Amino acid sequence: MLMSIFWLQQTVADVPAENAWLCANETLRLSEMKFIKRRNDWLLGRWTAKCAIAAYLGWRVESSVLDHIEIRAATSGAPEPFIAEQRTALGVSLSHCAGRAIAALVPSGAAVGCDLEKVEPRVDAFVSDYFTAEEQLLVQNMPAPSRPALVTLLWSAKESALKALGEGLRLDTRSISVALGDERKISGHLPAGFQMPRRLGIHHALCPPGQACWLPLQVCCRDTGRAFHGWWQANTDLVRTLVTAAPLPPPVLLNPRL
Repeated sequence: MLMSIFWLQQTVADVPAENAWLCANETLRLSEMKFIKRRNDWLLGRWTAKCAIAAYLGWRVESSVLDHIEIRAATSGAPEPFIAEQRTALGVSLSHCAGRAIAALVPSGAAVGCDLEKVEPRVDAFVSDYFTAEEQLLVQNMPAPSRPALVTLLWSAKESALKALGEGLRLDTRSISVALGDERKISGHLPAGFQMPRRLGIHHALCPPGQACWLPLQVCCRDTGRAFHGWWQANTDLVRTLVTAAPLPPPVLLNPRL
């Protein structure tokens, strides 16, 4: 397979009512969870990751297959995929939001991060507390109706980079800066009312038939000296971002075999 980022999104409605697709360790872990929301989010994330791995390997999505795939948590909290008790060479990242989950997968086991965020207004203090001075200025210069989408995009890219670093929110998000590309008109690829300043823009857009465009971004982490290359996609209520340490082609949507 061509080296790329592969991805899959699932919803709560996709998760089976019975849990035969969980392995024994996962069944035990689930039994220890007391809160329904935590259980549902965890199940959705595991289901999405397992379906993504099965689809990448060309396996059918059925309990007798998925119960051989286990998603463990590394010391950092990042998901680690095992098949038949053996650690695979796949890199996996997970994110869930509002009853939906996304899994990102890279074949090499390289660092990967993904994030799924709902577009919604955030208070001014959120921007000043978590964004760089340049990002704050960018938000201030954005017309008010478009600010929620831009803020969501910038935040999502930071979250993806933090996952790729294995740090979560332990790092100061103001040490992480997001760049969205070179100057071009991209208004046709963004949610209604979301217009980027001309000085940012995007240098190219690749749109598979029937899918929203994936557009490139970069994230630089001052404290670690690392940079990540990635892609983002937006519609009227959601933003998706995916990043890796190496520049890769646009993300490839996986097609599970039922």
